[in-house]
Amino acid sequence: MIARRFRSLLPGLASLVVIAATAYAQSRPEVPDALQAPAGEQLVLVAHASGSQIYVCGAGSDGKLQWTLKAPEAELRDAQGTVIGHHSAGPSWRHKDGSAVTGKALAKVASPDPDSIPWLLVGVVSHDGAGVLARVTSIQRIHTRGGQPPSADKCGAAQQNVESWIPYTADYYFYAPAP
Repeated sequence: MIARRFRSLLPGLASLVVIAATAYAQSRPEVPDALQAPAGEQLVLVAHASGSQIYVCGAGSDGKLQWTLKAPEAELRDAQGTVIGHHSAGPSWRHKDGSAVTGKALAKVASPDPDSIPWLLVGVVSHDGAGVLARVTSIQRIHTRGGQPPSADKCGAAQQNVESWIPYTADYYFYAPAP
């Protein structure tokens, strides 16, 4: 009888776990002050990115060969691991509902992991389509892992114009003005 009663509680318990995980995933993360989303904005989407930061070996502004970021290339997934979009050059983010944004970095803070790309606050500069990203005005890139350019000594004359795809992961938090 106890086992039957416990089994009848399982579906409700599973629902509570999903609701709690969703609420947790949708709360504002703790970030350095420079990366705070503007007051009056609310969190509308959290996505986990997995992909590569693409670097090209070429002449820098000083004429010396160096690795320069060409673009990110990553899948965006929700809390359940379902692919919900794509992140690429621009930088831009496209959701599977057809909405998209392009942004510009406003603030940068070193990652707590020295082997990872910095955390960012990005301001949206353009929108496309209707959907979840249509009202987004700010994006945080945090919890980065990997993505740093190759070492400078691996960018020589023989590697000029060569691309290097460096694996990375990050969490993106998307904000829109509160209604």
